[in-house]
Amino acid sequence: MSIAVIGTGYVGLVSAACFAELGHEVIAVDTDSAKLKMLCDGQVPIYEEHLPELIARHRGSRLWFSSDTRNACEQSDVIFICVGTPLSNTGEADLSFVEEVARELAQSLDRHKVIVEKSTVPVGTGDAVYRTMLLHGASPADFSIASNPEFLREGTAVMDFLYPDRILMGVSDKHSLKVLSEIYKPILDGSYRKWPGALVPDSQLREATPIIASVKSAEMIKHASNAFLALKISFINSVANLCERVGADVREVALGMGTDSRIGQRFLNPGIGYGGSCFPKDVLAFRSLAASVGYDFGILTQVMAVNEHQKRHFVAKVRRAVWTLRGKKLGVLGLAFKGGTDDCRESPAIDIVRRLRAEGAEIVAYDPVAMQRARAILGDDSIGFAQDAYEVCNGAHALLILTEWPEFAMMDWRRVRELLKLPIVLDGRNLLDLDAVETAGLRYCGVGTCPETAFLEPVRHMGNMRLVSMGVSGNSANEGAQPVPVS
Repeated sequence: MSIAVIGTGYVGLVSAACFAELGHEVIAVDTDSAKLKMLCDGQVPIYEEHLPELIARHRGSRLWFSSDTRNACEQSDVIFICVGTPLSNTGEADLSFVEEVARELAQSLDRHKVIVEKSTVPVGTGDAVYRTMLLHGASPADFSIASNPEFLREGTAVMDFLYPDRILMGVSDKHSLKVLSEIYKPILDGSYRKWPGALVPDSQLREATPIIASVKSAEMIKHASNAFLALKISFINSVANLCERVGADVREVALGMGTDSRIGQRFLNPGIGYGGSCFPKDVLAFRSLAASVGYDFGILTQVMAVNEHQKRHFVAKVRRAVWTLRGKKLGVLGLAFKGGTDDCRESPAIDIVRRLRAEGAEIVAYDPVAMQRARAILGDDSIGFAQDAYEVCNGAHALLILTEWPEFAMMDWRRVRELLKLPIVLDGRNLLDLDAVETAGLRYCGVGTCPETAFLEPVRHMGNMRLVSMGVSGNSANEGAQPVPVS
């Protein structure tokens, strides 16, 4: 089919490349001339596994990039709206970009088109797009409105698109359902995975479940899904905090909970909180939507409060570990909001770095792919940037794991111990093997894996390791203990 994708941000670019992979003719439209030049030259502006491969495979044959929305609309039967929906000052989704596209599409219709929302939008956006197009001269006979939300995880987005759990089709008429079903046919009937050159996941192949709903229900499903996943993260983070107070290990607790098929293991990984371009924005927008219709969705307020607390709580752990932060050199591994991406938007790692800097700590950081984006946010003068993970450790009073890149778990911990000034590792992602770290003579503290009094008691490392005294105790969040090496 002939498809226009309006917007080449994260969702739009992945969708355009994957639609081309499924055999469709795709024009991806954007107004950012610098980004378009990169894409036309074969460069990919975001880090996402398999995306460069797909763009290289289809660019110029089934995938084109353009700045001309009208021309793309005229050449296409289906138009996917993938523009940004940032938060407004009131906490609601800013739909001005969606409205702008709707106005332009209304003046570009030359035959019947299916207009599909793929951006994350609040309930009622489909109706608003419909009204806007009518007000700007479109005939109701010339277009249909549908909703086809994405459920992509940064870092695995291409495989999530090609091998999804479900394909949600919010439709208002039979024609829209027929068109969307045809677009996704290679996924729904399983034929894509049999094509020569098809990307095939390492794990067991999943069968996509088609879900047919109204446009409003589809809009609600997307927001409710993201809000629930954020709630699940905040819940296990709260459990982790309780584990620290009572001496339980949250990893064992999460395993025991997750084996229950009603709960499941996914998103039961405690840490320093969720981030990125979706969860923070979508939870707040969903709560604002509820407030706009007179419903107090109070549980979402608590989800956000817990997420904010996780960052403060981790900084307090660092403070307890090294006593005072002013003048301390801290090595930071990870700046992206999660592993597998270079996205630093709303990254809890960035937030923690800023908080530590505000208390006078010196930061040296490393991330395998997000250094450039982190520099743009933090500035070159704010922190130091290392060339590799071991350079971060050199002379640092503590090592902090803030993004769950697998390579960090594979480090030579004896070498790390030799490089660190003090043998302290704080794992904000519960990524590391506790035994491997402690066997190397390092003092380890994860999230929900060690009591609040960790670093307050003396510990003796055997062999040629030093005795590290955590001799100054404190009870408030702003108090802690200074690790003092003694002979």
